[in-house]
Amino acid sequence: MRTTMFAVLAAALGSPACVSLGTHEELIRIQSDTKERLANAQLDIAMRDKALDAAKGRETDLQSALAAEQKKSAELDARRQVLEGQLKNAEAAHRTTQGELAQVLKDKSALKGSIDEMKQALDDLARRKAEADRRIAEFRSLLSRFQKLIDAGKLKVKIVDGRMVVQLASDILFASGSAALSKDGKVAIVEVAAVLSSIPERGFQVEGHTDNVPIKTEQYPSNWELASARALTVVRAMTDGGLAATRVSAASFADTKPAAGNDTPEGKAQNRRIEIVVVPDLSSLPGFEELQKAGG
Repeated sequence: MRTTMFAVLAAALGSPACVSLGTHEELIRIQSDTKERLANAQLDIAMRDKALDAAKGRETDLQSALAAEQKKSAELDARRQVLEGQLKNAEAAHRTTQGELAQVLKDKSALKGSIDEMKQALDDLARRKAEADRRIAEFRSLLSRFQKLIDAGKLKVKIVDGRMVVQLASDILFASGSAALSKDGKVAIVEVAAVLSSIPERGFQVEGHTDNVPIKTEQYPSNWELASARALTVVRAMTDGGLAATRVSAASFADTKPAAGNDTPEGKAQNRRIEIVVVPDLSSLPGFEELQKAGG
């Protein structure tokens, strides 16, 4: 545009001698207008160049801002991916924790049950220990009561099958094949009855035992009858000696419960015996109340 305007101006001013006065003034006016338009055009061009430079600067800034935003977006996307991974891990950990918590609650419930069972077991153990201590004390008391007779060799005090037993050899009490008490036997039984009478609230069972040598007489067809007769004889002697009849009973075991082997004379002698059993007090045993209820 600027080239075209300069060409017109040059053509108009190229030959002033050939131009009239009116034309000259017109040309001056045109020249002035042209200079003004040229100046305005130059100013406009300068402003446009400035605006273009500013636009280029803004474009650069925008590109920089866009690059920054793209970088920030990429960083945020990477951060989002990291957070999503952390969230998945957290959710998995949460599920694991929930499972562990459920197991802990289950274990806690089971543990509470175990603790309750242990407390119950400890209570039962304490009761059993108290009962055992009481029975040990009772056995020691029985030993002390019979100590003179034990020292004299007339009897023994033992624990047999969990029961306290006063054991007397039949050879001291009875003649062979007989159920009649000897003189020394009567004395021994009366002494025993006196001691047993001093033990309150306990019952006693007199048990007759023999060796395995069979007997077959009109009075005693077998060892059962002999052992039974001897046990009853001892019961009568004990009641005659002052023991209440309501506290004593008789039983026969013949040769079914040997205390020793029957293959030696000494073993046979040990098997021929009278045992006076202190009847256990079941009411003191753990679980007695439940047994009583179960029995109606």
